[in-house]
Amino acid sequence: MNDDSGAGRSRVVTAVLIGAVAALVVFAIYLFVQLDNTKTELAKLRETLMTEISNMRETSSVTTEASRKHMESLRGQLEAARRTAAVAVGQARTEAVRHADELAKRLALEQEKQQQQVKRELTEVKEAASSANTRIASVSSDVTSVRTEVASTKSELEKTIATLKSVQGDLGVQSGLIATNARELAALKTLGERNYYEFDILKSKEMRKVGEVALRLKKADTKRNRYTIEVVADDKTVEKKDRTVNEPVQFYVARARVPLEIVVNEVRKNQIIGYLAAPKVQQTRE
Repeated sequence: MNDDSGAGRSRVVTAVLIGAVAALVVFAIYLFVQLDNTKTELAKLRETLMTEISNMRETSSVTTEASRKHMESLRGQLEAARRTAAVAVGQARTEAVRHADELAKRLALEQEKQQQQVKRELTEVKEAASSANTRIASVSSDVTSVRTEVASTKSELEKTIATLKSVQGDLGVQSGLIATNARELAALKTLGERNYYEFDILKSKEMRKVGEVALRLKKADTKRNRYTIEVVADDKTVEKKDRTVNEPVQFYVARARVPLEIVVNEVRKNQIIGYLAAPKVQQTRE
């Protein structure tokens, strides 16, 4: 029984070993197949990669060439632009120089015109100054002459004033100084004590305004140097009848403390010539 058991065990072990070897052979075949497949896949992958790399190189080459051409085009455009700019700058400089020359010429002409104008104005000023000096000399001479005449006139007025006299008027009121002619009247005006209104009145039916009163000549007697007039003052009419030459004909107005005076210096046919004397400051009588 022991021999049969040992033989059985040996057969089992052998069978297990044969099975193990067969499994190992099968696994080795599987591995070999897988390795072959892997090599095939790697070869295909390598081929694909080489193709992609080749394509990428071609694409890169094309892109690089296009970029190079574009850069060359840009460089050409830049050079053309530079040449155009240089030409434009040259033209601009030429135009600027031409314009500057024109401006310089115009400025020179304007300066010459101004200089000529200044010369003319200086000549006119010199002529005007010369004329003014001549006029000043003439005026100085005239002033000297006028001063002499004024001094002479003043002396004459002083003499005339000295000869003037004060008389009593027709109202019995002492009159101021009486002028009998134009020179004496001028002297009275120079004194400035009264306002004087000269008149030359013809015989008429109409009243004649003299100062603040109205006069009308009714009669003129040249042989006797007498006259008759009507005086209208403060809406009142007064007749001064048969008065003589150089007689103060006096009358009052409402605002006067002293009377107004009419003096006739000359009686002609239907005409009298004289003046009205009125106080400068009129005050109401009390």
